Order: sequence, then structure tokens, then C-alpha cells
Amino acid sequence: MTLPDIPLPAGIRPRFVERINGLTMHVLEAGFESKGRPCVLLLHGFPELAYSWRKVMPALAEAGYHVIAPDQRGYGRTIGCDASYDSTLMPFRLTNLVRDALGIVAAFGHRSVAAVVGHDFGSSVAAWCGVIRPDVFRSVVLMSAPFAGPPQMAFNTADEPLPPKRVDPVHHELAALPRPRKHYHWYYSTREANDDMWRAPQGVHDFLRAYYHHKSADWKGNKPHPLKSWSAGELAKLPTYYVMDLARTMAETVAEEMPPSEAIAANTWLPDHELAVYSAEYRRTGFQGGLQWYRCGTSGAFTAELETWSGKSIDVPSCFISGKQDWGTYQRPGVFEAMQRTACTRMTSVHLVEDAGHWVQQEQPGEVSRLLLQFMQAA
Repeated sequence: MTLPDIPLPAGIRPRFVERINGLTMHVLEAGFESKGRPCVLLLHGFPELAYSWRKVMPALAEAGYHVIAPDQRGYGRTIGCDASYDSTLMPFRLTNLVRDALGIVAAFGHRSVAAVVGHDFGSSVAAWCGVIRPDVFRSVVLMSAPFAGPPQMAFNTADEPLPPKRVDPVHHELAALPRPRKHYHWYYSTREANDDMWRAPQGVHDFLRAYYHHKSADWKGNKPHPLKSWSAGELAKLPTYYVMDLARTMAETVAEEMPPSEAIAANTWLPDHELAVYSAEYRRTGFQGGLQWYRCGTSGAFTAELETWSGKSIDVPSCFISGKQDWGTYQRPGVFEAMQRTACTRMTSVHLVEDAGHWVQQEQPGEVSRLLLQFMQAA
């Protein structure tokens, strides 16, 4: 199947790299003109692609870096894994996503990278790169999704019975609110979620337009602040793209916030011809590859594996960048603070970028590029 070319800024080229942990990985590359450059690895989130880094890659390459941005496992033009709902989740667990990251930098001949930069769910992968292989990933930039650290193992259990597995009551409590709600992670883990978005009544293009708008600084309701607790009453303060109305799909949720045609025409950070790149890819692939990542988390199936690193922290230089209008910073109460206090022992800076929501590297690419270079040159 011949796919159309992706329109890219000058200095960025697409590549297919085979035999990456079982994948043929689609990669965008900049700064390839000369050898010996330090490497920067950029990891996208949901529902995005390597394309989401198109506006920062040229600046990083101009500063002397070799910049690699893959379509991650289950996304875009990267192939080689079964992402159907009934397939095994094993390939999508975080330790294997770190293995993907190791594989792609090794394929390009790098024994270490100057920085691994992750946005949204890519932030989780970047964080675990820093925990598991700090010798390779010499610094870590987390964007829009803070990291709380590895899960803790139970202690002093030799002479005491293990405590019973806790069932989180928050989901029942959300459903029982006067305005019944549900958390989007658990919705994304349902069998129906992919078809709800892939077969959205408004079409994939308009679904993505409304989704990106709703989570951006353009949606004036995004005024984030810390939440007091992981409880139904506090979580219900989150916008509906995080804590949804119980009976609604995500396509129905964001359709209510579809921007008017004049706002779409005036959008400079994601004009319609750029959004068309995303919509064409997701019309072709659907969303299940990305949704598998959420299912790994909500299932709890791989928590025990992650407990291998219980008590570990990110000890290489790190920083956090998010949009000032991004609720992602606070969506899990206490994590933003724990990241700075214990999970990252050398976090040198935290930046909440003005006039940016969740898509910070697309909404404010100049400022993000400046902050990345400032961090990497000091690390």
C-alpha cells in the first residue's frame, strides 16, 4: 500500500527503520546532514503522531542535534504489532515501550541521547526511560503529564497477611454523582471506545478538530488548578474530556465544543491542512493502537513488573514543561508535587507556558524550543 507523502518543514525527512523490537518504525528525522551530533529523542502522545514535533525539530537540528521522532508502537505508519482489542496487551506495557525507544536510538548508532522528551503518554515512556536506563537517556523532559515514580512494593509482609487488593471506589462514586460521570482512562479501555471515535458521526477530521480545540488554550474554560484529592467530588471539577458524562462517548463530548468556522479559519497553530495529516492517518488506522496503552494502565496487569523499580527515582537532570492552560498538569492530584519532591531528584526547572493548553509544542513551538535548548545546554 503506497501512502501519500506527509508535508513536512524543510530539514525534516521521513524514514522507515526495520527490526526495531519487532517493528518497522516510521520516523521523522532532522539534523541528519552530519555525523557525530548528540541525539534528541521525541516521543508523542495520544491522539498524535511523530508529526506533532514538526515545529520544534528544525530549531533543535539548527542548534546541532540529531533529532529523532518516531510514530510510537500502535500509531501512524509504524507497523509490526497487532493492535486489535482482543490481542495481547504485553507489547504495549511500559517496559516494552522503553525497549522500543532503546531500539530506535541504537539503530541510528547512538549509545546515549542528550535528552529524551515525552509529551502526554510519551511523557510516561520518557520517565521510564530515565528510571530504567539512565546511562543511555542522559536527561529527561516530561511534558504535560507529571511522573509520580514507580509503584511501591508491600513491605513487612513476612509475618503479616498481605492486605487485600484495593478496589478503587471512585468509579462507582463518579457514576453516582447527581450528574453521573466516568473517567476517560476507563472509557478508553472499553471495547467501544475505538469505534466511537473512528466512526464518529461528525467524521474523524471534525472529531479531532473538536478534541484538539477542547484541550487547547483556545477553549476559554481551561483554567486548571490543583485538586485536593482523588475523589469523585474533586475529579468532577475536571473538564468533560477528562471526566466525561456517564452516558456520552468522547465524540459526543467534544462535539459540544466544536469551534465555529471562523475560529477554525483563524487557527494558526493547527490550520486545517495540518489537521488533515492527523485525520488521514487516523481514518486509515483507527485509534485502538493508542488505546491499548490506556488499557495496560487500567488493567493493573503490569503493575507487578513496574514494582521491580520500586524506590527508584529519575536521577539524571530533568525538567517539566506544560501549557499554563493544560489540566494535564493536575489531573492526578498530588502527582505534580510528588514529581518535584521525590520522583525526580535533579529536576532543574518547571515551566507552565503562557497561552498554551495540552498541545504545548504545537501551540507555542517557539517557546518550547527555547526551553528545550536552554535545558539541554545546561544539563
